[in-house]
Amino acid sequence: MAMALTSSRIVGLGGCAGTGTLGQAGGELFGDAVDSPRWKSGNSASTTHLPLKWSSRSPSRPLCTLANNVNNNNVSWNGKPVVPSMNVNGNGSVLGSRAFHDMDLREPRSNGSRLRIFSGTANEQLAQEIACYMGLELGKVRIKRFADGEIYVQLQESVRGCDVFLVQPTCPPANENLMELLVMIDACRRASAKTITAVIPYFGYARADRKTQGRESIAAKLVANLITEAGANRVLACDLHSGQSMGYFDIPVDHVYGQPVILDYLASKMISADDLVVVSPDVGGVARARAFAKKLSDAPLAIVDKRRQGHNVSEGPRRTFDPSSVMNLIGDVRGKVAVMVDDMIDTAGTIANGAALLHQEGAREVYACCTHAVFSPPAIERLSGGLFQEVIITNTIPVQEQNYFPQLTVLSVANLLGETIWRVHDDSSVSSIFR
Repeated sequence: MAMALTSSRIVGLGGCAGTGTLGQAGGELFGDAVDSPRWKSGNSASTTHLPLKWSSRSPSRPLCTLANNVNNNNVSWNGKPVVPSMNVNGNGSVLGSRAFHDMDLREPRSNGSRLRIFSGTANEQLAQEIACYMGLELGKVRIKRFADGEIYVQLQESVRGCDVFLVQPTCPPANENLMELLVMIDACRRASAKTITAVIPYFGYARADRKTQGRESIAAKLVANLITEAGANRVLACDLHSGQSMGYFDIPVDHVYGQPVILDYLASKMISADDLVVVSPDVGGVARARAFAKKLSDAPLAIVDKRRQGHNVSEGPRRTFDPSSVMNLIGDVRGKVAVMVDDMIDTAGTIANGAALLHQEGAREVYACCTHAVFSPPAIERLSGGLFQEVIITNTIPVQEQNYFPQLTVLSVANLLGETIWRVHDDSSVSSIFR
């Protein structure tokens, strides 16, 4: 049968249901990043991936039924060996992240019989990967929508006295997924769960975190109140748009960062530290970019100063830099590899115009890195227009197949979230993951 190959890459943890990513099976927190081809046969596309094995955790619940027979020593794909991507040179000449090196994933875990993971419909693949990393099965839940659009949730197993974790990003359609999360929380509360943790890889409405004009709402605070009043005891969120959003919740918030996943992947690019510059696409992201640059061998920092005309509107045209627009570059990028860092890409106007400016200023290559790929139109057109050497994102938001393009690389945060869930359940430190 004739097979066609597309160029998008999905890197990280392997899924348990025939979806996920290629990686080296073993006890690492993150799978070794390799190019994972997406095969098409005929008119239908399917993805075949090798899942990661988990470390010895020995929960009493049934383990994930797949990922049991992966040979750690001779994993190959289409006759080619899997090459680990993490290659950090101790002399500092090669970029790398040493996060998680102090973690011993082979230590015995507490009894998993009182831990339950359920998934909403927003990102079931990520939830399945998290469960596989933890050596658990996803909890059984029935979710359906009535003819009038109302959401119905029924847990198909007992959660009485259990620590329940609900994986549901509030990504587009944001209102549907948010309401589904609230109904799931209510169902768990009424089923006498001991604790309920809302695992929200992408927190919708996070950008509405302050008033910039008169008579505006602060929707981030409203959503935080809704989640709290629905019955959640804790929130686990990934890369919130702004740190103050944690203060909107009246319950504990564990804030994890997707940076280590991207840092470990960039280490595989073998880029010399002398050739690199980290770029913030706007002034508001300077703190994020500075922290990112510090972990990349303390790379130099550049800042794009732009003037935003309105919501989802950035100065300049879609794919080329407009000299008449008000954009300035602070820093030197000439002859360097520029890595643009942001928490999310929505319509891609900001990051695309920034990339065009960097090319005009003499940058050799431009990489775009973000945790949340919202990809509202016309983002794909802007990102695939030739401005970027590579667009590196994570799977906190599922990427539709029609939105793949050759420069896109998707990294999995399943191991990161799975390890955080274990630590919350075991009452262990979460912040030590990122030291």
